[in-house]
Order: sequence, then structure tokens, then C-alpha cells
Amino acid sequence: MNEETPPAPPDPNQQQNHQDPDAKPNPWGKRIGYLFAIALLVALFYPNLFGSDDGNEIPFQDFREKVIAGEITEAEFNNNNGKIKATTLDNESIKSSGPIELSSEDADLFLGNIPAFEYNTPGSNIWTGFIIPVLGPLALILLFFYWLQRRAQGQMGNIMSIGRSKAKAYTTERPSTTFEDVAGYEGVKQEIEEVVDFLRDSEKFAAIGARIPKGVLLVGPPGTGKTLIARAVAGEAGVPFLSVTGSDFMEMFVGVGASRVRDLFQTARKMGKAIIFIDEIDSIGRKRGAGLGGGHDEREQTLNQMLAEMDGFEATEGIVMMAATNRPDILDPALLRPGRFDRQVIVSLPELEDRKKILDVHVKGKQMEDGTDLTVLARGTPGMSGADLANLVNEAALIAVRDGDEAVTSDHLERARDRVLMGQTREATILNKEERERVAYHESGHALAAVLLPNADPLHKVSIIPRGMALGVTMTLPEEDRYLLKKSYVEDELVKMLGGRMAEEIVYGEVSSGAADDLARATEMARKMVREWGMSDRVGPMAWRSHEQVFLGEDMGRGRDYSDEMANLIDSEIEEILRHAEDRCRTLMNENRAKLDSLANALLKHETVDSDEVMQILDEGELASEQELTESDNSSGTKAAEIPALQSYTSPTESNETP
Repeated sequence: MNEETPPAPPDPNQQQNHQDPDAKPNPWGKRIGYLFAIALLVALFYPNLFGSDDGNEIPFQDFREKVIAGEITEAEFNNNNGKIKATTLDNESIKSSGPIELSSEDADLFLGNIPAFEYNTPGSNIWTGFIIPVLGPLALILLFFYWLQRRAQGQMGNIMSIGRSKAKAYTTERPSTTFEDVAGYEGVKQEIEEVVDFLRDSEKFAAIGARIPKGVLLVGPPGTGKTLIARAVAGEAGVPFLSVTGSDFMEMFVGVGASRVRDLFQTARKMGKAIIFIDEIDSIGRKRGAGLGGGHDEREQTLNQMLAEMDGFEATEGIVMMAATNRPDILDPALLRPGRFDRQVIVSLPELEDRKKILDVHVKGKQMEDGTDLTVLARGTPGMSGADLANLVNEAALIAVRDGDEAVTSDHLERARDRVLMGQTREATILNKEERERVAYHESGHALAAVLLPNADPLHKVSIIPRGMALGVTMTLPEEDRYLLKKSYVEDELVKMLGGRMAEEIVYGEVSSGAADDLARATEMARKMVREWGMSDRVGPMAWRSHEQVFLGEDMGRGRDYSDEMANLIDSEIEEILRHAEDRCRTLMNENRAKLDSLANALLKHETVDSDEVMQILDEGELASEQELTESDNSSGTKAAEIPALQSYTSPTESNETP
């Protein structure tokens, strides 16, 4: 099947220590040292830790009274420490402690009243006379210096190995990842199939004189599976895979990055055929000479060494460079030229079919309810990466466990999506009556615009339950993934964004701070219409990209590309676009005021209304079950007659004036 590849060499980190990676460390050396130190301490402090079992100890005064009473038959007095050992008439052993030198009175008392009394002066042995007082402290000092030497050797070993590569090697002996493990991305797989064919059968390319790309750059947003795809290439080709991140080359010492680059490529050459994968290559591959501290820095030295190593590849070496980044715009041009990273593969956010396949992969191993359709979920998650979808499925499983269910249902997936997209429900947030009504009208304005505007994204659900940082949410789902934004679509989206603010103004006569985020998004979209998309007749077909994210020194030094007169024109045109959208939104709300009130009343009663229910409300004025809910004791909602805005409302057919 796959051609045999040379065995992978040992891990560089293991080579530096010259040890067998499979050998088990012998712990007896350390244990013997610890036991010796403990035994020495015990011997040194033995007199203080343990006492003898020569009898009960009594105070010296009690001992004198027993002597006077004639209860002591024999006694021994230690002249070195004043310890007394004695035996009573009952043949009981006792002991006491007296003064080191007995007074003449006590001496006469003991000699006269104790039949067998003697003085004892014991001599010192080798432990108490030499080993403990002399060799004990000396041994402790030697052990301390030995410990310092071992620590110093370890630190020196780390310093000597600081230039070694930190790449993790994954060989063919381990379970490998293949293209079957990568759901979707069929176009990406086709792009890099040539790399796999070259690593499998390089002679076929050499026979015809073709040169395989030396490097493949995977470009895409975070979480799209770039690292997974790189490992799948190695698994398909059956060659060792060296993985390292760009930040692993950086260190506080000068020249360490370049040294690690050299060690990485030397390790790959020893493997014969291999794939070197550098994740987040933009951390070391940024444009040279654009830093704030001068152009000759450690990062540029590392990049120069990498460029030199890539140029040193021979056509027959069988080493392929792969790298991943989400910022290709800041990479150095020398890194992207032919002969280095010849091919750029775009790993974009998954499309609808790709999302469906990714969800199918992530639901494996989870208890799913029979008949669960993932198509609706895939359609409702545009813009989500593979990592986001994995997190969504896991969140649904957590919700199922929290609810005490044995399987994940469509409802759990729906709640998990709302949790990921809109934030967690803030059940502790309690709005007063006026604020709740205002939020209901605000979200009704968004929902009404989404339903009535022909080019806006269709409505999915609208809720006045506080989530995340928002007091209410209106969720729309595109019918399909959009890659081009038409002017008519953008204009309708602006009207939809301003729908909540305009509904508040029409109903209450004034706006609130609740539309701050809507205004920010609408202003940003209008700015892009004028500055980037050329959708302004007054400004014309000109584009100026904003430099909000400053990564390079050249961006900080770059000034504005247009004059003051053009800046005034741009600001004026942005204002004109937003004013026009506001006028359209005001007309839309006034003409459909009755529908706006009906939708707000339904939100106050039910808190969350989906798209089908919204259409029923707009067509019939209320839900099918709303009549029964109104007649019964409705504890969860507010009756229409209780809404002040509805009490003063006049039909648009009677008056077009804003209340």
C-alpha cells in the first residue's frame, strides 16, 4: 500500500540527555540518600526524641521523701547529668532528676537511708563522643552541597538544550489521522492531494521532471481545522509529522530561535521523508523592518534562518513544509514567493453541506434521539467554524444532562445554539413593567422589519428574555450562505437594525439607550458602504480600507489616504444613508402600527415567539391559543388593555401622526 519509510529517530529532547526513552528510572539512589539523611538526623537527636523505659519518673522532692521513709532499697546517681535510677521495696523501678552536684545534706541522706547507693560516671562511646557531634553536622553539610551540585547540573543541562527544537514528532507507529477524519472541505482535500502523492511516490514526479511545492500555507479563520488537515496529510502519506508553533521559536536569549529552526530541519532530514508543520506562523513570519524597535531583532533572525533552510531543500529530499495562519496579510513577501510557500490553500468557514457533515461527526458517541434532523441546525449556524460546532454539540449534551434526559434532542440543540449565539439566559434580571413593554416593542420593531422587508434575512425567532448583555433578541437566519452583499440587501438590513429604535420612538415618543448596539452596527455597515464597497453615488467608485487592527509599525505610521474635503463628504454620505434608512423604517412602522402592537402584545404574553407564530400574529392579529389564554387567569403575561401604549393608540387609517 504505502511505501516503506525510514524509521523515525528518537525525540530530540531524549537525544540531548543520551538516555534510553524506554528505560525506567531507578529510584533507589534517591531513596538511599533520603534514608541516610533521616537516620543521621534520628541518631543526632536520639536523646531528645526517645526516652528509656527504666521506670516512672517522679519529682526530686518526692524521691527525697521516699528515701526518708525508707522505701528505697537501691539507687544509682549519674554524675554527668544528675539522673537517678532507683528500686523501691515493692521492686518497682523509678527515676528522678536531681542537681548535677548533690548537696552534702542530700548526699548524707542518700548514703544513710539507702542500703545500696552508688555514684556512676559513664564514659562516652563512639556515637555520642565522635559520630554524632562531629561527623553528623559534617555529613549534613556534604549532603547540602551535593544537592546544590545536582541542581546546578540540571540547570546547565537546560541551558545547553535551549537551542533544541520543541517540535512534537508523530510517527507512523501511532494511530494516524486521515482525510476520512476531516468532515467536508472536499475542495481543500483536492488542493493538497498532490502533496500526498509526492510523499507516497516521489519517483513518479521526478521521472517527468515535475517539482512539487515545497511549502503549503493553510489560510483560514481560527477553529476551521487547519491543524487537523495538516495531520491528515501526514496520515495519508504515511510519513512522520513534526508539529511546532511559531511561539516555540521565541526565547529571551539572542539566537535561540535560529538555533531551534536549524535543529528542526536537521531532525526532519534525518527522518528521510517528513512533514514540518508550523502553526501560527505569523508570530515569526511578519514583514521585516516593520517593528517599532528597529528591524534587526530576534524575530527577524529566526525568519531569516527559516528562509535559508527552506532554500536549502533539494528536490529529492521529500520534506514538505506546511504552515497555518489566520493573518496572511502580515506575512513577509519572501516567505510567500515560489520556492518556499508555493501554494496557499484557503480553509474558509464551512458551508451548509460542510456544517452538516461536521455535525454528523461530532454527534457520534453521543446519545441522540432517533430522527434528530441536523439539517435545520446546520442551516441555522452560518459563520460557525468546526470548533464552534463541536462546542455547540457538547453544550447540547450538557443541557440534556442538566434536564435529566437520557438522549440529546432537537430542542437541546436549539437551546444550545441560542446559548452560543445569543448568550446565557439571565433569569435573575427582573425588568419593571415599563422596561418590559419597551423591550417588547423594540424587538417587535426588528421582527416586523425582518418579515416585511423583501431583501432582509428571514426571521427565525424573537424573544424578550434577557440573554447575555441584551435585554431581548431578534434572530434571523439566512436562507443560504451569502458571499456577496447586494446594495438592496444592505439597505434593508439597515432598516431592520433601526427597527427597534424607531418602534420605541413611534410608541413612546422618545428613544432609549437600548439601541446602542444597533446604531453601532448600522453605522459600521453604512461606513463600509461608502468607504469600501463603493455604494455611494456622491463619493463614487473609490475605496479606503480602515486600519483598525495595528499589527505592524508601517500601519501606525500610515496616514489618511484622502483629503479633509473627502472626509467631510464621507461623513455626510454616511449620515445621509442612515437618515434615509431611518425614514424608510419610520414609514414602515407607521403603516403597520396595528401589527406592531399585536406582536408586542404577544411577546408580553409568551416572551418567545418563533417565525411561524409571528406570521400568524401578523395575519390574524393573535395566536390561535391566545383567546383561551386571555379568558383564563393569565399569570405570565400582560393583557392588551393594560399596555399604556395601546390605550392611546389610533389606527393608521384614522391618523398617520406619531403618538
